[in-house]
Amino acid sequence: MIRRKNLVWSGLALLAIWQALSWLVHQPILPGPVEVAEAFWLELVHGDLLAHFAASLWRVVASTALSILVAVPAGLVMGQSRRVNVIFSPVVYLTYPVPKVVLVPVVLLFFGIGDLAKIIIIFLVLFFQILVLVRDQAAALRPELIQSVRSLGAGRRALFRFVYLPACAPAILTALRQSVGTAVAVLYVTESFATRLGLGYYISLNATTLANYPAMYAGIVAMGLMGLGMYFGVDALEKRIAPWNRGN
Repeated sequence: MIRRKNLVWSGLALLAIWQALSWLVHQPILPGPVEVAEAFWLELVHGDLLAHFAASLWRVVASTALSILVAVPAGLVMGQSRRVNVIFSPVVYLTYPVPKVVLVPVVLLFFGIGDLAKIIIIFLVLFFQILVLVRDQAAALRPELIQSVRSLGAGRRALFRFVYLPACAPAILTALRQSVGTAVAVLYVTESFATRLGLGYYISLNATTLANYPAMYAGIVAMGLMGLGMYFGVDALEKRIAPWNRGN
């Protein structure tokens, strides 16, 4: 595991590089970290940065939770049932490589410009990512392990609960870690269309319309902090549901 001291030193190194680049470029488009920190505080206290942050956090958390609730059971079923996997795998292979971001206009036409459309877009991106990882992990379980549990009288439900789900917990957490970065990236794209609330809109507005570059970077920092907080949340979740995997 990464130590907190190493994280602090890495953060300080990144700030130093940022400041050096700001001095080197010497343009308003790249303010230094101190100026951005001041803008972040002002926008947080006196501006509407907190409202944009809350709207984005709700969208990304809701879409990620929905993806897990749907994709994890589906992946486990496909991984433990060869018949189900044969039926649905071609559909997955045909739809998984398609960039889901191109569906943004279609989803907006069907579901409007509210939160639901943005949640659905992020869900479509994360669903296949989680599904494939969980399915492959479930399918890779050793047959003798399954047979030994079945010999004790375990049915399909018991296998699902006591074998497949614990064995696939590391894959689920890995998928969740990957999904955090993907969800935040897709969130920015979805909030750049037909909305007036969210960090994506806030960043685009300050970058193109207002030319308020310190506020723009403040929005970028807020989005980064949101992703970082969710990533640490996955670490805390792993400590509770899969402590045996911490050493890996």
